[in-house]
Amino acid sequence: MPHKTDEIKDLLLKARRSDANTVKVKKNKNNVKSKVRCSRYFDILVITAKERAVKLKQLLPP
Repeated sequence: MPHKTDEIKDLLLKARRSDANTVKVKKNKNNVKSKVRCSRYFDILVITAKERAVKLKQLLPP
């Protein structure tokens, strides 16, 4: 079962962990979903503000 994250900062910290395998960003019509797969957990952040979504995509590691 995925964990839902509320803050961008928490998702960025989890994305930079050593056990983070993949980071995916999915754009929908009304929102943007960011998904981080770690070795044990799957975290999701749903953003409805487009400005915050652009900022998040810039801050994610390559």
